[in-house]
Amino acid sequence: MADAAEPADLPGGVASRPAGQPSGALPRRLVLLGPPNAGKGTQAQMLCRTLAVPGISTGDMLRLESGSGSELGARLKTIMDRGELVDDATMADVVRERLRRDDTERGFLLDGYPRTLGQAETLASILEAAGKQLDAVLAITVPADELERRALARGRSDDRPEVIRERLKVYRDKTEPLIGYYRGLGLLREFDGDRPIEDVGRDLLAALGVQRP
Repeated sequence: MADAAEPADLPGGVASRPAGQPSGALPRRLVLLGPPNAGKGTQAQMLCRTLAVPGISTGDMLRLESGSGSELGARLKTIMDRGELVDDATMADVVRERLRRDDTERGFLLDGYPRTLGQAETLASILEAAGKQLDAVLAITVPADELERRALARGRSDDRPEVIRERLKVYRDKTEPLIGYYRGLGLLREFDGDRPIEDVGRDLLAALGVQRP
């Protein structure tokens, strides 16, 4: 029997049917990247509502698991009660358990994980073990001066210029390398976040082959 034809690419370069997805399914296993004040939170809510997939942030995962009553939850609660940072191995266990839940069967949007190359490789291993893979990584980019302006406009007491610049430095040092990593895997889709919210949202959906309702 002749091989099936390869699916045509959707806008933004995302294949219409990534490997492992049933015919007709849209890309739904997603990671959202972007620096602080890039507007990720607003776009994450829109994407999850439109795609009907759960938005999974690092904080949500930690809160859910620590209150679950499981052995992992108890270990995690001890770490958090001590005010310690959650190590990568424990965080990997938390992610693995969260992605096993039934609500992720249709997909998910990860926001805040992975943050480092090591975590990205761990996520790939977790998904591979479950017979799944990421469909796309959506990266929102905004110039540093605009990010600083947005942060200062919020007027929070901890949003001093030096603090803002340190947050951006941490992002550049630890998370920005993920851009190159996912570009190399052919998963990256980049979006100019220095535009109206509606325009950014429209382009995010278009890259996934979805027209905004």
